Amino acid sequence: MHIAVVGTGIVGVCTAAWLQRDGHRVSFVDPRDAGEACSFGNAGSLSPSACLPVGMPGMWKQVPKWLADPLGPLTVRWAYLPRALPWLLRFLRHSSRDEVVRIATAMRQLLVPIFDSYGPLVEHAGAAHLVRRSGCLYVYSSQQAAARWAWGMKLRRSLGVELREVGQDELEAMEPDLRGAFRFGLLAPENGSTPDPSALVKALHAQCLRDGAEHVRATVQGFDRQGRRVRALRLAGGEPLAVDGVVVAAGAWSGPLARQLGARVPLETQRGYHVTVGSSNLGLRHTVMALEHNLMVNPMAMGLRLAGSVEFAGLRAPPQYARADVLLHKGRQLFPHLDTSRTTQWMGHRPCLPDSLPVIGAAPAVDNAWLGFGHGHVGMCGGASTGRELAALVAGRAPQVDLQPFRPQRFSGLF
Repeated sequence: MHIAVVGTGIVGVCTAAWLQRDGHRVSFVDPRDAGEACSFGNAGSLSPSACLPVGMPGMWKQVPKWLADPLGPLTVRWAYLPRALPWLLRFLRHSSRDEVVRIATAMRQLLVPIFDSYGPLVEHAGAAHLVRRSGCLYVYSSQQAAARWAWGMKLRRSLGVELREVGQDELEAMEPDLRGAFRFGLLAPENGSTPDPSALVKALHAQCLRDGAEHVRATVQGFDRQGRRVRALRLAGGEPLAVDGVVVAAGAWSGPLARQLGARVPLETQRGYHVTVGSSNLGLRHTVMALEHNLMVNPMAMGLRLAGSVEFAGLRAPPQYARADVLLHKGRQLFPHLDTSRTTQWMGHRPCLPDSLPVIGAAPAVDNAWLGFGHGHVGMCGGASTGRELAALVAGRAPQVDLQPFRPQRFSGLF
């Protein structure tokens, strides 16, 4: 079949690559270059352990303090609060212990096959060097401080995540640059990362083009339908694109298109910021998650990336780069010897749903459209397995992951 894939982020390109393995002809539809939105600026994590939702038990107690601080780890611009508040209330309802267990169980299934799902794609694209399995360190100022996160770590272990305790001496031997600020850690050896998320997306996209895909640089405005089938995509400023099917994987911009296909979902953008220290003199070998500081640190090809911030302000508000300055300040505090003479800043739109689960499944109102978006903080983690599962749905095969928790219709009672 001729399948249009709307979106050239990690979910879109992985879906296209898996579709091509089944023999389908693919047309990407996206006005941007591949790998230029969230797939450009994320923290690069490829972590099967990243199954916990953003909303955790007891978080509601912290929210008022965070919202009062415009540069805190979670903030809402006041002009956007009336729109964000219903979403935030739904988000908090999903942070009970029972809900967190349910969500983490579903996400673990999706994330366990990260490397099996990426493997054939990166090998075919000659991009295996862009996926590394070097492990992740969750680090703390003390073992006592780590107790604050013990419930979540216990849940991870119950779902099969390997977490090995690392004392101060071993931690400093593994990562000398962590000396001073951190005295205890948990090593997740099955985790990995990419040294350049944008390059990974571009490499997979380029291979899809070599394998016969086309990239239509246009914005999708809607769909021409006949009964329960999409016959063509209506493009801004161009002729309709006739297709046999469509996959919507447009990240934070997916909501209006999904609605036209019968799926009303409370999609929101959690605006994320990063600082990349191009002059970094650190020698970190692992991705580092400093939970007490809400900071993820990843050594990348272009420098040391510092990420870990959530802002609600919609798709159109200009960036508030003071939030990126906070990340750099934290980096300097944790690594006093860090050379920060050369840095860059970035803001992007994480597509998020209030239950921290993406939408993966068939569109409700048509028989030849499928949806894959809303991965929030784990887009790189879940991109390849999502693509594999969507390709299975297109082919009529049984998916390898239970997609019931990710079904697009699960929000229908909210509207």
